[in-house]
Amino acid sequence: SRTGFDGVRLLLSAGAPVPTPALRRMVDEILPNATASTPYGMTECLPVASIDLVTLESLDDSHARFGVCVGRAVAGVEVVVDPLDALGDPRGEPSTATDTLGEVWVRAPHMRLGYDRLWHTTHTASPGDGWHATGDLGALDASGRLWIGGRTGHVIRTPGGPAAPAPIEAAVDQLDTVRRSAAVGVGPAGAQVVVVIAETVDATRRPRQADLARIDLVRSAVAERTGLDVAAVLEVASLPVDRRNNSKIDRTHLAAWAAGVLAGGPVRSP
Repeated sequence: SRTGFDGVRLLLSAGAPVPTPALRRMVDEILPNATASTPYGMTECLPVASIDLVTLESLDDSHARFGVCVGRAVAGVEVVVDPLDALGDPRGEPSTATDTLGEVWVRAPHMRLGYDRLWHTTHTASPGDGWHATGDLGALDASGRLWIGGRTGHVIRTPGGPAAPAPIEAAVDQLDTVRRSAAVGVGPAGAQVVVVIAETVDATRRPRQADLARIDLVRSAVAERTGLDVAAVLEVASLPVDRRNNSKIDRTHLAAWAAGVLAGGPVRSP
């Protein structure tokens, strides 16, 4: 019986993006009297922003190319975005400009003071005037809501400008035969192509190039959501993740692996 969950009034989902339909099923089928919210933050400053399920369901797709909406900044928190240059590096010129992909900076009374014995990390994450450079990719919309697209170290540096991996992965993950995916850039900065590595429901132990039908589905889904072209789709049985967090895919490792495979190297599991 699930009647024991009837008394739950609040459901918080944090740490990684959760698909809106999954949150809706959780509420409808398990926690019928709960309000679901997805707060955003990090160890250095939590919470930063928050959004509830009803608001998530009311959003249109006009900003989906930037990633996942995490809502407006909570009371006492300031959020700005440091825009990326043509090669995908932060410019060091943060602003509240809308529809601009960049590194998210935050400032709040409950923010960290520094890192224990990590002087270089403290320096690089402290651009000045009390700000914390989060290392997250994001953009602000005209309503002041923040959209998160991944990490700055995982930006895809295409000829058309920098792109975030999260919206690409969100498009691919909606496909019925895909458990989860990773989008990486292969090639020199400013000329990278988008490569999708998909953990599929029917994958074999040996990685392989996806079949033409799945390639077409992936390309169509990504183009519709982000306007980007996908150069290659590789299938694997499982994706490598951060050993501390199973929801954080190791895109850096996968980018190097995919580059080797596409260059004609041995096809081994990543």
